[in-house]
Amino acid sequence: MRNKSSTTPASAITLGALGVVAFSMSLPATRVAVGHLDPWFVAFGRAVGAAMLAGGCLWLTGAPRPTRAQWARLAVVALGVVAGFPLFTSLALIDGTSAHGAVVVALLPAITAVFAVLRAGERPPVRFWLAGGAGLVAVLTFLVASGTVSGSATRTDLYLLVAIALCGLGYAEGGVLARDLGGARTICWALLVALPVTVPITLVAAAANPPQGPAVAWVAFAYLTVVSMFLGFFAWYAGLARGGIARIGQLQLAQPVLTLLWSALLLGETVGASAIAAAAVVLTCVVLTQRSRQAPRPADASLAR
Repeated sequence: MRNKSSTTPASAITLGALGVVAFSMSLPATRVAVGHLDPWFVAFGRAVGAAMLAGGCLWLTGAPRPTRAQWARLAVVALGVVAGFPLFTSLALIDGTSAHGAVVVALLPAITAVFAVLRAGERPPVRFWLAGGAGLVAVLTFLVASGTVSGSATRTDLYLLVAIALCGLGYAEGGVLARDLGGARTICWALLVALPVTVPITLVAAAANPPQGPAVAWVAFAYLTVVSMFLGFFAWYAGLARGGIARIGQLQLAQPVLTLLWSALLLGETVGASAIAAAAVVLTCVVLTQRSRQAPRPADASLAR
């Protein structure tokens, strides 16, 4: 049988890229929101708001209930992307900057690829790991050279490391589920699964520190709720399901550069020649990861003969 996985489907790349663009504003928006609102409220309140949208979406589409095995995987997704990543990035960005937080995005594709092997049974070839590793090195080199990352490890870095570990796990589990449930229903059910945790924490955080802030803080919070926590995952999980978790996950190598681009366009920050050079290297590496031929899974080896 002919191997059809030599390149990633264009539809998967498009969906994954849409997710990356949506997520590229998450760290700047979080930094703005936690500058005025309680970080626990920002992390869990946006999940509650997104869950309300998710409930309406599932009701309107008449989505069937997940199976028992799918509920277990949905709990893992909720732990990773609904609770874990938002909480630990919110805590990190109280003192850290969104530019420093770009390290999270630089490391996330590698972590996602590891979980794709451990949880989804994917087997990326050596060429994939070399291309992905080169992209990671390019991003980290740019961040260090530009002064974005410097000094010794701090509590902020610890929060970021926990965030990427949980997020990578949530991406891998969600990518597997999306093969059966679809990208939209996967994040919708995960948001509802998390409600017994997100609602009480949101209420306690709001009672302890009543949410008050300027309009810009609420605009940032609205973006995190509607786009980062909800709509962005529609495209992202669909892309992971169609193109492979490890390979589509490498599209996020471009996210740190996109984040800096948003900073230039929206905040007037300067993007130098080094950023353009890093972007060119990263895009080349992303193309190579998408064109790498994936080895068949052990269960499928006989079918490939």
